[in-house]
Amino acid sequence: MKVLVLMGSPRKKGNTAKITGWVKDEMVFLGHDVDYIYLNEKNISGCMSCASCKDQAQLTACIQKDETPQILQKMAQADLILFASPVYFWGFTAQMKALIDRTFSLYSKYNQPGHSSLIQGKKTALLVTGGGAFKDNAEPLFLAFDRIQKPWKTIKSGEMFIGPCTTPDKLGDNTMDKARQFANKICQ
Repeated sequence: MKVLVLMGSPRKKGNTAKITGWVKDEMVFLGHDVDYIYLNEKNISGCMSCASCKDQAQLTACIQKDETPQILQKMAQADLILFASPVYFWGFTAQMKALIDRTFSLYSKYNQPGHSSLIQGKKTALLVTGGGAFKDNAEPLFLAFDRIQKPWKTIKSGEMFIGPCTTPDKLGDNTMDKARQFANKICQ
Protein backbone atom coordinates (compact mmCIF):
# COMPACT_ATOMS: atom_id res chain seq x y z
CA MET A 1 0.00 0.00 0.00
CA LYS A 2 1.23 3.50 -0.80
CA VAL A 3 0.90 5.66 2.33
CA LEU A 4 1.28 9.42 2.60
CA VAL A 5 1.90 10.84 6.07
CA LEU A 6 1.17 14.55 6.42
CA MET A 7 2.87 15.85 9.57
CA GLY A 8 1.17 19.02 10.73
CA SER A 9 3.18 19.65 13.87
CA PRO A 10 5.80 22.40 13.71
CA ARG A 11 7.84 20.51 16.33
CA LYS A 12 10.09 17.83 14.82
CA LYS A 13 10.73 16.28 18.24
CA GLY A 14 7.32 16.79 19.82
CA ASN A 15 4.63 14.31 20.84
CA THR A 16 2.96 14.14 17.46
CA ALA A 17 6.25 13.54 15.66
CA LYS A 18 7.27 10.83 18.14
CA ILE A 19 3.99 8.94 17.90
CA THR A 20 3.73 9.38 14.13
CA GLY A 21 7.28 8.02 13.87
CA TRP A 22 6.17 4.84 15.64
CA VAL A 23 3.17 4.55 13.31
CA LYS A 24 5.39 5.10 10.26
CA ASP A 25 7.97 2.54 11.46
CA GLU A 26 5.23 -0.06 11.92
CA MET A 27 3.81 0.62 8.44
CA VAL A 28 7.28 0.21 6.92
CA PHE A 29 7.74 -3.00 8.93
CA LEU A 30 4.46 -4.25 7.47
CA GLY A 31 5.85 -3.68 3.97
CA HIS A 32 4.05 -0.48 3.01
CA ASP A 33 5.64 2.29 0.93
CA VAL A 34 5.53 5.36 3.20
CA ASP A 35 6.11 8.95 2.09
CA TYR A 36 6.42 11.44 4.97
CA ILE A 37 5.87 15.18 4.43
CA TYR A 38 6.76 17.62 7.18
CA LEU A 39 4.37 20.47 6.35
CA ASN A 40 6.24 23.09 8.37
CA GLU A 41 9.08 22.92 5.83
CA LYS A 42 6.75 23.44 2.86
CA ASN A 43 5.55 26.66 1.30
CA ILE A 44 1.76 26.33 1.65
CA SER A 45 -0.27 29.48 1.23
CA GLY A 46 -3.78 29.78 2.60
CA CYS A 47 -6.74 29.35 0.25
CA MET A 48 -7.95 32.65 -1.18
CA SER A 49 -11.40 31.27 -2.06
CA CYS A 50 -11.09 32.65 -5.59
CA ALA A 51 -12.38 29.35 -7.08
CA SER A 52 -9.96 29.49 -10.01
CA CYS A 53 -9.20 25.83 -9.26
CA LYS A 54 -12.84 25.01 -10.04
CA ASP A 55 -12.54 26.49 -13.54
CA GLN A 56 -10.03 23.83 -14.54
CA ALA A 57 -9.83 20.18 -13.52
CA GLN A 58 -6.15 20.31 -12.58
CA LEU A 59 -4.25 20.22 -9.34
CA THR A 60 -2.08 23.04 -10.63
CA ALA A 61 -4.99 25.34 -11.48
CA CYS A 62 -4.50 27.42 -8.33
CA ILE A 63 -3.29 30.93 -9.01
CA GLN A 64 -0.91 30.72 -6.05
CA LYS A 65 2.58 29.46 -6.80
CA ASP A 66 3.72 27.34 -3.89
CA GLU A 67 4.37 23.68 -3.03
CA THR A 68 0.72 22.72 -2.47
CA PRO A 69 0.10 21.20 -5.94
CA GLN A 70 2.94 18.70 -5.40
CA ILE A 71 1.45 17.64 -2.06
CA LEU A 72 -2.04 17.34 -3.57
CA GLN A 73 -0.57 15.19 -6.36
CA LYS A 74 0.95 12.87 -3.75
CA MET A 75 -2.44 12.68 -2.04
CA ALA A 76 -4.03 11.64 -5.34
CA GLN A 77 -1.38 8.93 -5.81
CA ALA A 78 -1.61 7.47 -2.29
CA ASP A 79 -3.82 4.62 -1.14
CA LEU A 80 -3.89 5.91 2.46
CA ILE A 81 -3.40 9.48 3.70
CA LEU A 82 -2.55 9.91 7.38
CA PHE A 83 -3.14 13.39 8.81
CA ALA A 84 -1.12 13.96 12.00
CA SER A 85 -1.53 17.10 14.09
CA PRO A 86 -1.47 18.32 17.66
CA VAL A 87 -4.52 20.24 18.86
CA TYR A 88 -4.02 24.00 18.55
CA PHE A 89 -6.93 26.07 19.85
CA TRP A 90 -9.50 23.27 19.33
CA GLY A 91 -8.34 22.56 15.79
CA PHE A 92 -5.54 21.63 13.42
CA THR A 93 -2.23 23.47 13.34
CA ALA A 94 -2.00 26.35 10.86
CA GLN A 95 0.20 24.23 8.59
CA MET A 96 -2.36 21.42 8.38
CA LYS A 97 -5.35 23.75 8.16
CA ALA A 98 -3.80 25.62 5.22
CA LEU A 99 -3.28 22.35 3.35
CA ILE A 100 -6.78 21.06 4.13
CA ASP A 101 -8.27 24.34 2.91
CA ARG A 102 -6.35 23.97 -0.34
CA THR A 103 -7.88 20.52 -0.92
CA PHE A 104 -10.86 22.51 -2.18
CA SER A 105 -9.27 21.97 -5.60
CA LEU A 106 -9.53 18.18 -5.28
CA TYR A 107 -13.28 17.92 -5.65
CA SER A 108 -15.95 19.41 -7.87
CA LYS A 109 -19.73 19.75 -7.92
CA TYR A 110 -20.07 19.04 -4.21
CA ASN A 111 -23.70 18.30 -3.27
CA GLN A 112 -24.63 18.28 -6.95
CA PRO A 113 -25.01 15.60 -9.62
CA GLY A 114 -21.61 14.64 -10.96
CA HIS A 115 -19.77 15.26 -7.66
CA SER A 116 -16.26 13.91 -8.13
CA SER A 117 -12.99 13.92 -6.24
CA LEU A 118 -9.41 13.24 -7.24
CA ILE A 119 -8.97 11.34 -3.98
CA GLN A 120 -12.26 9.45 -4.16
CA GLY A 121 -12.06 6.01 -2.57
CA LYS A 122 -8.73 6.71 -0.83
CA LYS A 123 -8.39 5.77 2.81
CA THR A 124 -7.77 8.54 5.33
CA ALA A 125 -6.75 8.39 8.96
CA LEU A 126 -6.30 10.94 11.72
CA LEU A 127 -3.69 10.96 14.51
CA VAL A 128 -4.00 13.77 17.05
CA THR A 129 -2.14 14.62 20.25
CA GLY A 130 -3.17 17.13 22.85
CA GLY A 131 -2.02 18.66 26.08
CA GLY A 132 -5.52 18.30 27.46
CA ALA A 133 -8.24 15.70 27.45
CA PHE A 134 -10.33 14.85 24.39
CA LYS A 135 -13.54 16.43 25.69
CA ASP A 136 -13.76 20.21 25.31
CA ASN A 137 -10.42 20.14 23.49
CA ALA A 138 -9.96 17.85 20.48
CA GLU A 139 -13.62 17.17 19.67
CA PRO A 140 -14.03 19.95 17.06
CA LEU A 141 -10.95 18.77 15.18
CA PHE A 142 -12.34 15.24 14.88
CA LEU A 143 -15.74 16.58 13.83
CA ALA A 144 -14.14 18.68 11.08
CA PHE A 145 -12.16 15.68 9.85
CA ASP A 146 -15.29 13.53 9.75
CA ARG A 147 -17.14 16.16 7.73
CA ILE A 148 -14.42 16.64 5.11
CA GLN A 149 -14.68 12.97 4.14
CA LYS A 150 -17.91 13.69 2.25
CA PRO A 151 -16.61 16.27 -0.26
CA TRP A 152 -13.34 14.32 -0.61
CA LYS A 153 -15.36 11.07 -1.12
CA THR A 154 -12.79 9.24 1.00
CA ILE A 155 -13.05 6.38 3.47
CA LYS A 156 -11.94 7.06 7.03
CA SER A 157 -9.98 4.01 8.14
CA GLY A 158 -9.24 5.13 11.67
CA GLU A 159 -8.55 7.85 14.19
CA MET A 160 -6.49 8.08 17.35
CA PHE A 161 -6.14 10.69 20.07
CA ILE A 162 -3.29 10.65 22.57
CA GLY A 163 -3.61 13.05 25.46
CA PRO A 164 -3.12 14.61 27.85
CA CYS A 165 0.56 14.79 27.04
CA THR A 166 2.91 17.75 27.07
CA THR A 167 6.32 16.32 26.17
CA PRO A 168 7.46 13.05 24.57
CA ASP A 169 9.07 11.87 27.81
CA LYS A 170 5.66 12.09 29.51
CA LEU A 171 3.88 9.80 27.03
CA GLY A 172 2.35 6.77 28.72
CA ASP A 173 4.19 3.45 28.74
CA ASN A 174 1.71 1.86 26.35
CA THR A 175 1.68 4.69 23.79
CA MET A 176 4.10 2.92 21.44
CA ASP A 177 1.86 -0.17 21.48
CA LYS A 178 -1.19 1.99 20.72
CA ALA A 179 0.68 3.58 17.80
CA ARG A 180 1.60 0.17 16.36
CA GLN A 181 -1.96 -1.12 16.75
CA PHE A 182 -3.24 2.01 15.05
CA ALA A 183 -0.85 1.48 12.11
CA ASN A 184 -2.06 -2.10 11.71
CA LYS A 185 -5.69 -1.02 11.84
CA ILE A 186 -5.51 1.76 9.26
CA CYS A 187 -3.43 -0.32 6.83
CA GLN A 188 -5.96 -3.14 6.58
